Amino acid sequence: MVGVGTLMGPPALAAESITIQLGLFSQTVSLDDLQAFAATGEVPGSLQLYRPLLNASLQEALQGEITLDPEVGQVILDEILHTPGGAQLLDTLRAIAPNLEATDLRSTLAQVSEAKPGLTLLGILRAMPQDTLELNVGTLITLASQFRLAQMESKALSRVLRQVPDGQTEATVVTPELLGVDPFSTGTAQVERWELVLRDRRRDRSIPVDIYWSEDTHGPLVVISHGFGADRRFFAYLAQHLASHGLTVVSVEHPGSNVASLLSLPGDDLTTIAAAQSRILPATEFLDRPRDITYVLDRLERLNAHSYSLRDRLNTDQVTFIGHSLGGYTGLALAGAALDLRSLESYCQTLKPVNVSPADWFQCAALDLPVKYANLRDDRITQLVVANPLTGLLFGEAGLSRVRVPTLVLAGTHDAVTPMASQQLRPFMQLSSTKYLLTVVGGSHLSVGDPNNLNADLGRIPFMPALPDVTTAPLRIFLQGVTLSFVMQQTPEAEAYAPALSPTMANAFSTANLPLRLSQTVPEGLASWPRLRQTALYRQEGVSSYLSSLLHLEALAIQEQFQALQRQMVAYLRTTPPSLTAVYLPFVIPSAPMHAHYRYSREANP
Repeated sequence: MVGVGTLMGPPALAAESITIQLGLFSQTVSLDDLQAFAATGEVPGSLQLYRPLLNASLQEALQGEITLDPEVGQVILDEILHTPGGAQLLDTLRAIAPNLEATDLRSTLAQVSEAKPGLTLLGILRAMPQDTLELNVGTLITLASQFRLAQMESKALSRVLRQVPDGQTEATVVTPELLGVDPFSTGTAQVERWELVLRDRRRDRSIPVDIYWSEDTHGPLVVISHGFGADRRFFAYLAQHLASHGLTVVSVEHPGSNVASLLSLPGDDLTTIAAAQSRILPATEFLDRPRDITYVLDRLERLNAHSYSLRDRLNTDQVTFIGHSLGGYTGLALAGAALDLRSLESYCQTLKPVNVSPADWFQCAALDLPVKYANLRDDRITQLVVANPLTGLLFGEAGLSRVRVPTLVLAGTHDAVTPMASQQLRPFMQLSSTKYLLTVVGGSHLSVGDPNNLNADLGRIPFMPALPDVTTAPLRIFLQGVTLSFVMQQTPEAEAYAPALSPTMANAFSTANLPLRLSQTVPEGLASWPRLRQTALYRQEGVSSYLSSLLHLEALAIQEQFQALQRQMVAYLRTTPPSLTAVYLPFVIPSAPMHAHYRYSREANP
């Protein structure tokens, strides 16, 4: 293991040990012993008490290399230290490490950002500017168990969705070869891509766009909006495919929430920035993104009338909008779902970092807006395709019922950024017009992105794992065909493309790794779940917002682990040399308090 100290010389004061607290029990262990465990898997004598915790997963975590972009890392730290949500996260970190201070975080990050490749978790621990780091293992285990609840929910969703939908039999299976048209193969049109930058002087905003078009242009105009921290090439493969079938596609880049804005945040004195302001995602983006699209459509109307090459190729009266993540929010707002923050405020005031997803943090950034309600509708949007959309409480408790255009929603069961149950399934149930639900069993937040244009660093973020290209290839091919067929439902060719919008077609593109399900309703096995039926449930605090059945199972599992750990610790303490301090071991787990307390003293129990 290569640590920070060996990479850049030891800091003035560096951590050499960890004081582990479990209940009122406290023991100090050296980082050298932890390093020995990470290297060999053998548990040193000083760590025997923690043998139940020292498993292969922890060994892998200690050994794994960590890469950190110093610019992005500094921005994230500033967010933690200077926003209300970040303050809550810092409180949580202090609950895990009671002697951790903001200055320690900043000093450690400065050293880590200068480290060469090979940095590990142990290297980061050694970079702490204090000789001993305190670690509350009980709190850490409790918080980790709450993350596991979300994982269990994903697994439960996957089990239900892996079942073959009703009505699908061998006799009814449709394959691409049986269609009268082939929306899944590349079309015959010769596609040109033009790059433009449209300047909105009123808002002092320059908006880059890519226009994909051909001589065969017909049908609706397609407009694409990327998610937070991405750019206009996120769906480049999809834009190219649609244009090859004669559609004109305009891919828009939002300058306030693209990857460039994230990497170029100013390093100015943070005291000049309002404490409530989010530097990562400015609240104004929730207004500016839909307005970007409206402005682009206004400019395209002029091009359609006056451009020599693009005249009559930009059908701005009939627009299919495609958005991913924050781009999904953008499309829903344009299609009639009014931004309504009145029910969001109370939720964000009780937000706990360990019980929520990144989507919750992003939506709470909107509270910095000077308005609590905004109608951003643009009647030129006549269809929606939203993949892994960010919704939450941004539209109030029933705001999506105002969306009146046909909508195709794509959701992934393993999306930890915008979780499927709260961000996609429940909003889908609120939609009142023609709608389709495409679920990707095992799909993550980035599964539909263009592999040639994805920022590789995004896939290294723990809650945004990237799947191998070969795994997601069938999904991308199906998305190309089903999106084209959905767009074509606004044309005289609708009937020819309709068979591609069938559950059996999704089944034809399913694989063992990524089964696909396409339906117009939430599957019967999910529609009755409390997490989907009760919108008020979303606003409840803590782990109670998770499915009660999952909570019960998880509580039992944690209780068994704690009981086993207590038994082993008591047995160990009875054979420990008299120098070990007497201890009192109380354990409480979420929603399942345990009343079995153990007390041991060498003097009382010789």
